[in-house]
Parts: sequence; structure tokens; C-alpha cells
Amino acid sequence: MDTEVDLGVDIEAGPEGSWSLLSWLASCFMVFGGVVPYIPQYQEIQRISNTEGFSTRVCLVLLVANILRIFFWIGKQFEMTLLLQSLVMIGTMLAMLHLCCTVQTANRVSTKQHHFTDLDLRYFWSWSRFEDYLMFCFAFTVLCAFVTFLFLDSVLFVETLGLAAVLTEAMLGVPQLVQNFQNRSTRGMSIKMVLLWTAGDVFKTTYFVVNESPAQFWLCGTMQICIDIAILLQVCYYGQDAHTKYG
Repeated sequence: MDTEVDLGVDIEAGPEGSWSLLSWLASCFMVFGGVVPYIPQYQEIQRISNTEGFSTRVCLVLLVANILRIFFWIGKQFEMTLLLQSLVMIGTMLAMLHLCCTVQTANRVSTKQHHFTDLDLRYFWSWSRFEDYLMFCFAFTVLCAFVTFLFLDSVLFVETLGLAAVLTEAMLGVPQLVQNFQNRSTRGMSIKMVLLWTAGDVFKTTYFVVNESPAQFWLCGTMQICIDIAILLQVCYYGQDAHTKYG
């Protein structure tokens, strides 16, 4: 007797049922596994009450990428698992931003504040309040919704939207890579986070290939693995003992 699971996997008796169960567990990991790397970084920021080692532009990259992916799903309905993953990741990035804003507010010396409504590109993504980041996400979502529904019938537009989503996500580690280079240090960055990034990217790239997901996804995964390795090389270059925290 077949039992339907929300993630679209049938659990059956016998060997086929066992494979279906493994597939369902893999889907669950895909949905929630992306959150795991940010847990040690979240704890590290709480512990040291400092956000200097973590680039909040990582949150920008993932928020933009996952909002774009949601509209890509509307135009080309692939696995529900990947849609749910995007929703969970958006919530996670907002939680990270909320913590960073709280810590930065507590540590702020200057009374000068910057807001999204100032429309000052010099302080883009360096706003003073969490509400400003929410306003940006809302404005970006409305813009994407308008453009998507305008060109929804265009296959070229939908495929381009998907490519934009995964290429943006592929750049996930770049802000952290650049920040480490500018600081000449990886202090304050959780090595556990980067190791979990790498493990997760290897897993999801394999998942994309096995499940024959759109080519954009496994290309994105391959690029992310390369960037993860570059960050780990930075850890070795700058010296683990002198420059890093194992939070």
C-alpha cells in the first residue's frame, strides 16, 4: 500500500520502499541541511558579540538567489524539495541578519544611522536597522514578481531567470573570501561553517545529478565547491592557530 509524503516521495514495502525512504530522507536533508552551516557561525557571533569575521553579504547573496529561485520554480516547476529549501534558507538568512543588526547596534559608537530609504549606494547593505533589510527583500520580491508575470510565457526568460538564480547562489562564498582577504585573517569566521558548506555543496551537487535537476543547479554546485575550497586554503594560508576561531 502506497503512502504519499508531502515531499512527493512514495514509501512502499520491500527494497523499492527502502529506496523511497532513503530518497525521502535525502529530500529532507536538502530542505533543512542548508541551515546547519550557519548554526556554529550564529553561536560564534553570540559568543564574541562581534560580527567582524562574518560577511553579511553572504546573506544578501542567498536572499537574492533564493527569491529568484522561487520565481524560477513558478516558471518551471521542478522538485518541490528545492522550493521548500529556498523558503527555509530565506528564513535562516533573515535570522542571521537580525542577530548581526542586534550585535552591531549594541556595539555602535557613532549616532549616525543609514537606512534603505536613504537610497545611498555607498551604504548599500550596511543599514542600521533590521527593518531596512526586510524592506529591501520586500521591494526586490515585488520587482521580481512584476517582471516574472510579465514574461512568464517566455521560455528564454524563465531559463535566464534560473541561470541568474543559480549563478548568484554560486557566488555565495565570494563575500567571505573577499572579506578574509581584506582582513588578512579568518578570525571570527567559523571554520565549521565552511566545512559544512563544503560537505553540503558536495551532497547537493550529487543530489542534482542523480535527480536530473535542471543543469543550472549542478553547475552552481560545482562552482560553490571550488569557492569553498578556496576559503579553506585561506584558513591554511593565514594560519589556523593565530588567526581563527573554531566556533
